Amino acid sequence: MSTRAIGIEVEKFTEDGFLVLPGFLRAGLVDRLVPEVDKWVEAGWRQTSIDACLRPDARPPQVMELDLEAHGELAVYPPLMDLLGHPDLLGRSFAFHHLHSDRRPAGGGGKSWHHDYEQRPQRDRRFPMIHALHYIRGLRPELGELAVLPGSHREIAEKDARSHLGTDVLPGEVVIDDLPPGSTVVLHSALFHTRRAASASGASAGPRYMIDGSYCRTGTRWPQVKPYWRQVLAVARARGLDAGRPELFAERHFSEYEEAERHSG
Repeated sequence: MSTRAIGIEVEKFTEDGFLVLPGFLRAGLVDRLVPEVDKWVEAGWRQTSIDACLRPDARPPQVMELDLEAHGELAVYPPLMDLLGHPDLLGRSFAFHHLHSDRRPAGGGGKSWHHDYEQRPQRDRRFPMIHALHYIRGLRPELGELAVLPGSHREIAEKDARSHLGTDVLPGEVVIDDLPPGSTVVLHSALFHTRRAASASGASAGPRYMIDGSYCRTGTRWPQVKPYWRQVLAVARARGLDAGRPELFAERHFSEYEEAERHSG
């Protein structure tokens, strides 16, 4: 997508709450991300990271997403940083919240309608939070579509307010199911969305790769979703990923983790 085209789409972000950026990531970066995701899953590092969020007695994982070379580069991908800095998105000052990496098996299930805006309780949308969903191997209908509900990011609602609907088709939804490798979907984190189950034919289509990164505007203290969030930020700083962006991995933008917040990511 050209810079001009992205500019035109950004103008709609405030209204719709999402952007679709086909082929947004450099091919060379994508080629390095795929084997890292494979190892992240196959070496058990992903499961260890989940266990550390679920078990009160668990230690922080020895390997985190930002320890992986290409994953760290993805977190601070310059075109993404420039896009997030647009005044209609996060603006001049924003912080990294988290990164999740996954390879879902062929024929995987869906996830009910939800949003991912971190606020307890949900009370306003003064400070934007954004999720960047990176489909490094692209997205095809048989792998399970992403559906979003334009404009729903302006509602003040709990994350699970529409979960009783499962993955049902909703009036006004937009389906995103055909993207080339290296594509990114940028969502306002309060936008309701769902992942539908892969079709029967998807079993032969291979796994569904997705890495999601989350970022938030500074000026308030955001809840965290991982008990070892300080270690995540420390890894980023040790790697020098904050070069030129001193606020990006600063701890002062986050509140203390509370055990009630534990979840699987």
